[in-house]
Amino acid sequence: MRRWLSISIAAATRLVDRLPPGRLIHRYVQRLEFNEVQIRLRRGGAGLDGMRIVFLSDIHAGSYMSESDLCSIFARVAAIRPDLVLLGGDLINTREREILMFREAIPLLDPPLGIFAVPGNHDHFWGKDLGLWSPFLRELGVTILHNAGQRIERNGTTLWLAGVDDLTEGEPDLESALQGSRPDEPILLLSHHPDFFYESSPAGVDLTLSGHTHGGQVLIFGRALISHSRFGYLRGEFEENGAKLYVGRGVGVTLLPIRFGVRAEIPILTLRVPRE
Repeated sequence: MRRWLSISIAAATRLVDRLPPGRLIHRYVQRLEFNEVQIRLRRGGAGLDGMRIVFLSDIHAGSYMSESDLCSIFARVAAIRPDLVLLGGDLINTREREILMFREAIPLLDPPLGIFAVPGNHDHFWGKDLGLWSPFLRELGVTILHNAGQRIERNGTTLWLAGVDDLTEGEPDLESALQGSRPDEPILLLSHHPDFFYESSPAGVDLTLSGHTHGGQVLIFGRALISHSRFGYLRGEFEENGAKLYVGRGVGVTLLPIRFGVRAEIPILTLRVPRE
C-alpha cells in the first residue's frame, strides 16, 4: 500500500513539475530570506559565544529547484562564511536521483567546523533504506548524523552535535545520538521533525533544530491550511524548561510551487552563552 501511495505521489509531482513555473519560481528563490537569529543557550563555554551556524532544511531539490538554483543559494551561504553548516533533511523530493543535483552546490561550502546532515521524511520516500542519499553526501564531505553524535570544538570549547532519523518515516534513537556526550558541554540536536522536541527537551538537549513544516507554506489569515506539528511548532523559536527549539521555514516547496503568507528561510544562528 505504501509503495503504491509513493508511486502515485511521485507521478503527480512529476506531472506538476512539467508545468512552466519559470518566472514564479525564480522570483520565489530571489525572495529567500536569510534570517539572523540570536540563540541564547542555558550553558556553554566562552569559546562557543558568537558561533555562526547556517541551517538549511526542506530544499526539495528536483521540484521547482534546479541545479542552477541550488548553486546560487549555496554560493550565498558560502559568502556568509559560517562556522558550521547543518542540513536538516528533505534535501530531495520524490526521486532518489535528485540528490545528484547537489554535486556542484555542496562543494561551494567550506565551513571550518564542517557540514552535517540528517534525513527527512522525503529522503526516506521509498522506505527505510536511504539508498544513494548517504553515500553520495559522504562522498562530498558531509557527515551524516544518523542517530549519532560528534564533538565539535571552537576556541577551546566543545559542543556535542547530534542527529536523529526522521520521526515519521525513520527510526529515531536519541540515546544513541547522545552517547559520548559529556555533562559539562551543551548539546545541539538535528531532528527533521519538530515534534521530536517533546522527547529531546527533557533529555538534556540544549538546542534542537528542525524543519519539516515549511512554516506552513500556505497561510490563510495567519493559519496553515495543513498542520505538520501536533504541538504547534510551526516556525521560529520555542522553549521548554530551558531547552530551545528553532523551526526553520525551509528553503523549498513541495507538491505545488506556492508559498503564501510565509517566505522561505535560511536561518543564520548565532550562539550566545551565559557570561561567567
